[in-house]
Amino acid sequence: MTALLVLEDGRTFTGDAYGAEGETFGEAVFSTGMTGYQETLTDPSYHRQVVVMTAPHIGNTGVNDEDPESSRIWVAGYVVRDPARVPSSWRSRRSLDDELRRHGVVGISGIDTRALTRHLRDRGAMRVGISSTETDPEALLARVRASAEMAGAELASEVSTREAYVVPAVGAKRLTVAALDLGIKAMTPARMAERGIEVHVLPATASLDDVLAVEPDGLFFSNGPGDPAATTQQVELLQGALARDLPYFGICFGNQLFGRALGFGTYKLKYGHRGINQPVMDRTTGKVEVTSHNHGFAVDAPLEGSTQTPYGVATVSHVCLNDDVVEGLELHDDAGNLKSFSVQYHPEAAAGPHDAAYLFDRFVQLMSASQNPVSREET
Repeated sequence: MTALLVLEDGRTFTGDAYGAEGETFGEAVFSTGMTGYQETLTDPSYHRQVVVMTAPHIGNTGVNDEDPESSRIWVAGYVVRDPARVPSSWRSRRSLDDELRRHGVVGISGIDTRALTRHLRDRGAMRVGISSTETDPEALLARVRASAEMAGAELASEVSTREAYVVPAVGAKRLTVAALDLGIKAMTPARMAERGIEVHVLPATASLDDVLAVEPDGLFFSNGPGDPAATTQQVELLQGALARDLPYFGICFGNQLFGRALGFGTYKLKYGHRGINQPVMDRTTGKVEVTSHNHGFAVDAPLEGSTQTPYGVATVSHVCLNDDVVEGLELHDDAGNLKSFSVQYHPEAAAGPHDAAYLFDRFVQLMSASQNPVSREET
């Protein structure tokens, strides 16, 4: 069955239907990962995005029941060049095509994904439509231009858990963390649990009182979709936690909200960082890490020097070596002691790389060294 892909600037590609039949709209973005497509598809941060895979051959390992990062596929649409006809992994339970159909995800295959990626790099991420039911590009273009934009969208509440739940520590419990689910991936609390942390995962709508009721040693904000400028309740919660000197660790969306809580702005990147091969320098150690990314927004903070905030002194701790985008923040007290930190990328990194796993150890050290872990007096 023929399928049509139309970008909001009118660029059109014709290919074969892949996955579910029908029509879908979203923001067109590209991922440079050569593996880990199952983790990408089930990452809630991709909500309302149509993902273009730059690796030409996708689906050769099929789909298994062990690697999903959430309970469903979140992408709005999927674009591949050369889908595998038969999965070949011993772990596979079904084909990627069947899995996309099962979740109602409309896709397209057989198009020049390199040309599409180069177009998005030149023109920037934009709205797109994929249809296996519409044959008129102009008619589909009109619906693309009428669809919702990513800028200004508050989406964390759409992907978050509705009920709080607990991921128990593996082995002896050492610490307790309140984790705000803004689109959390399953591997994140698992990485903390491995380090003896009992993780209380809370809905995105949780209040500061809900956080304090857990009596946590630290607060964590997860990755998630949407425009950080449209997310205000969670920023206020974080500011309340910082005022109480509760150690904080945030990743991805949690880095952007940390930046806004400290008084910095955020902005939309031209085409974002998505993939598992992004070089980042940890300026606190001088080491370069190969990291996993999925973000279309970034923090607007000065790369050099420090900034005095109501909660302490803020500095940029990590920088992307491709384009100098802020990839991490640190907050210190006036004596130079670390109070909170965040990174823009994914240290849980399923399906890899694992260069940044040390950040979970840094969080453990921070909480262990804190002299005032959420003060029980405030509760």
